[in-house]
Amino acid sequence: MNAIASIDLARWRAGGPAAAEIEHEVDEGLRSAGFLLVYGHGVPEGLAGDVRAAARRFFALPAAVKEKYAVTVGGRGWIGPGKEANGYAEGTRTPPDLKETFAVGADTATGDRAVDDVWFLPNVWPDEVRELRDLVTAYTAAVRTLSDELLALFAAALHLPANPFQNLAGRPTWTCNINHYPPLTTVGTPEPGQFRIGPHTDFGTVTVLDREPGAGGLQVYTEAEGWAGAPYDPAALTVNIGDLLAYWSGQRWPSGRHRVLPPQATAPEEDLVSLIYFYELDHDAVVTPLTPPIGRVGNLPPVVSAEFLRVRLDAITIG
Repeated sequence: MNAIASIDLARWRAGGPAAAEIEHEVDEGLRSAGFLLVYGHGVPEGLAGDVRAAARRFFALPAAVKEKYAVTVGGRGWIGPGKEANGYAEGTRTPPDLKETFAVGADTATGDRAVDDVWFLPNVWPDEVRELRDLVTAYTAAVRTLSDELLALFAAALHLPANPFQNLAGRPTWTCNINHYPPLTTVGTPEPGQFRIGPHTDFGTVTVLDREPGAGGLQVYTEAEGWAGAPYDPAALTVNIGDLLAYWSGQRWPSGRHRVLPPQATAPEEDLVSLIYFYELDHDAVVTPLTPPIGRVGNLPPVVSAEFLRVRLDAITIG
């Protein structure tokens, strides 16, 4: 897919003409697809692979064991099959997504129970796979650092005098989903319109994805090319922007619309695990959209991050 730009953060950090070139590539890439392929990301080599291996040990446990950690969308723990349909976010009544998820998130409680019970729940860790806690904690710390850097880069790409996100992400909300996409031999023939993840956009600021490629893998939608397979390089991370950042940009940059294909008959044993980090802002951050000529749409009112996200999370929950 030619619409997705590849950028090297190491070149941006170096400053000078190389940095200006990266900033231009970011703006062009986000305008065309809402996606980037990011090199020089700073996540320690091998860490994602270790997380994935530990997660596979959890997903291989009997369903009765995993049920001890069962939660609904937005919770901390195991989101079992049939609990989520991402296509609902677009108003499409799709069958449930063909996946299971182990979810963790921000647990830096504010002391306000009404806030903490929604956005800063304590994480739950399986006793059966004790190494998962330290591995996921290290991984999410590294990816949060990367996400803050990406927001700074995005502000620089628009030649803003300062990074407006610097004061909006002191105690951010975030979620990290480890998604398991079982093989066709396990889930059976997909229903009409059923996906591993249905077509949707993400809801927050940036999403950082470490994925495994496959026949039933990630596709990205652009106006120019329609649906097409996303580029993959094991040395890079896939990054897309969500609805909140698209709104902040005054719709200059579209949310990255994407889907994960159902398991394919040509690869019936294909079994994939993805690490997806959804970054947001402080729950009470007020996001003021950029106006023209930087933004594309004028007169967009400010929004509060938590309120903006809640509506979308509720839409994709089944049951």
